[in-house]
Amino acid sequence: MAIARIYNEGIEERIATFETRPRTPGEIQAWFDGTHPLVVVEEEGAVISFANTSSYSTRRCYSGVAEFSVYAAREARGRGAGTLAMKALMEAAEEAGLWKLVSRVFVENGPSRKLLLSLGFREIGIHEKHARLDGIWRDVVIVERLIEANL
Repeated sequence: MAIARIYNEGIEERIATFETRPRTPGEIQAWFDGTHPLVVVEEEGAVISFANTSSYSTRRCYSGVAEFSVYAAREARGRGAGTLAMKALMEAAEEAGLWKLVSRVFVENGPSRKLLLSLGFREIGIHEKHARLDGIWRDVVIVERLIEANL
């Protein structure tokens, strides 16, 4: 599955996730739960990027808030693949009735931060020493975007 390959590139490069163990296509298939929007961008029949949502909290009051991730294949980075995936995800999130998308981005991940700011996300603050990756503490920027149509 192409999504697993792209996600595993992010794990391997240590640029976008605290995860360190590659995921199997079967594990990724579990993301397709029919509840949380997940979109893919294809180019000439090949998946080049994806964006997905997951539960923010089990508390009912947060039912319209979702965490999100966006990943682009190495060969597609810097060509707008992530932008296309995020625009499609924002539309899918609106259709699903969500009112807010949130995420955490490594502070040094300039391309992701730039992408999200260009799409109207705002940086809320920084979680210092949020978790360790390969034994090194990493900081993350908290980002959010309201979905006005659902407020």
